[in-house]
Amino acid sequence: MSEKHLSSQFDSDLNNISSQLMEMGGLVETQIQRAIQALARFSVALAEEVMHAEDRVDVMEIAIDHALTSVIARRQPAARDLRLLLAISKITTNLERVGDEANKIARMVKSIVEHGEARKMPIGDLRLASDLAAGLIRRALDAFARLDVNAAVTILKEDDMIDCEFKGFTRKLITYMMEDPRTISDSLDLLFLAKAIERIGDHAKNIAEFIIYIVKGTDVRHSSLPQIESALQN
Repeated sequence: MSEKHLSSQFDSDLNNISSQLMEMGGLVETQIQRAIQALARFSVALAEEVMHAEDRVDVMEIAIDHALTSVIARRQPAARDLRLLLAISKITTNLERVGDEANKIARMVKSIVEHGEARKMPIGDLRLASDLAAGLIRRALDAFARLDVNAAVTILKEDDMIDCEFKGFTRKLITYMMEDPRTISDSLDLLFLAKAIERIGDHAKNIAEFIIYIVKGTDVRHSSLPQIESALQN
């Protein structure tokens, strides 16, 4: 966050909150990566690392919320500064939910390793979608750090790739279940994992939308991509 404000203390407060947000984002990104590794390796140890980090993410969310409340009460910001603080609150919530999804993946991986036979299923097909989702979160955080609207729009476009991967994987699992009903239980486990990965992509998309809100003052939630691009051009 490079822009300066009339109050140097306000500017310092904003930078501190932004730094906390980026730290939280880094932890959540690590959770996603480890959850993906746990899935690829069928590693209970890696899955448990992800699960143990959940409390840290929750603590960071609460700390950021308290800092935001304090700044709003003390500084009474207006216009773009208020948009920034409100958007940070929303982004923090999305990051916490990404952490929840990573935790869900880890729990399911642990269950699969301990009780399931899903390693015989097309696990590898999930890796592309999971890598895409993790990459979108990383790029969303980078776009926030630079308040880069163009990068945010690109993230909105690429979220569709994850949706396509999810739909394709779902069709494949349906085929497995139709051909061999014994795979139904394992297929449902993998569908749960795929849905969690898709939601991570959705949260990256949400963060990108809030970046546009900060910079342009335009709420683009629930808008189509052509509508967003048209609004930004105008």
